[in-house]
Amino acid sequence: MEWKIIHIDETDSTNRWLTSHGDCPSVSNLTRGLSPCEVVHKKNRHLCVLADYQTAGRGCGTNRWESERGKNLLFSMLIHPLHVTAVRQFQISMAISLAICEALEQYIGDLSIKWPNDIYWRNGKIGGILIENTLHGNVIKDSVIGVGLNVNQREFRSDAPNPVSLWQICEHEFNREQLLQDILQAFDSMMVPSVLPMLGETYRSKLYRRQGFHPYADSHGAFMAEIVTVEDDGHLVLCDDNGKERKYAFKEVQFVQ
Repeated sequence: MEWKIIHIDETDSTNRWLTSHGDCPSVSNLTRGLSPCEVVHKKNRHLCVLADYQTAGRGCGTNRWESERGKNLLFSMLIHPLHVTAVRQFQISMAISLAICEALEQYIGDLSIKWPNDIYWRNGKIGGILIENTLHGNVIKDSVIGVGLNVNQREFRSDAPNPVSLWQICEHEFNREQLLQDILQAFDSMMVPSVLPMLGETYRSKLYRRQGFHPYADSHGAFMAEIVTVEDDGHLVLCDDNGKERKYAFKEVQFVQ
């Protein structure tokens, strides 16, 4: 992929910037009055916006992402994966999750992916991903992939239960721009059409709590279960301690810490 990377000081949300903001002075010479989506289509480029600070960083649902100004990686990518069908859109989630793990594994071990796409170091959350796809027929026309990655932040003040950063793990600072380049390069290699169908096995092998029984909760209450698999369409399949299989879409089940 050919990437156009735009570095901005501040925005409410990098995902929202990509989908609705086309008149920023830092991209005026690129957009010429067009929206970022239109420009990328015209130029045959994929766009990445990197922000030093987000005033309303978005997690999934109503969740917010805490990040100290200038310390972490806050970025969103706009791609046009027309080779990914709507029923296989979870491949994008697997690709970016595995790309982040590959980039981080240069520095730390003990990484896993908490279904569907939170990045964990041991029992701490080091990264989160928010993906918003636009469909055209049976393919993905546009995909906006937002990433928040805790890099150089030393202390977290929100009520989030388990954040952790690279600095807290390694006790030294990291080059955020180089880490971004590493993630983009790894992501490019995984979005190749011949590679995408093979990501499932690697993704499942890196799942958080992939072995043994652990506590979960759904609309009926808490229970103990082990992971059976994650299906190609993204559904999580669990087997509870009574031997009953349970299948969940995103947000239908919670991991109990």
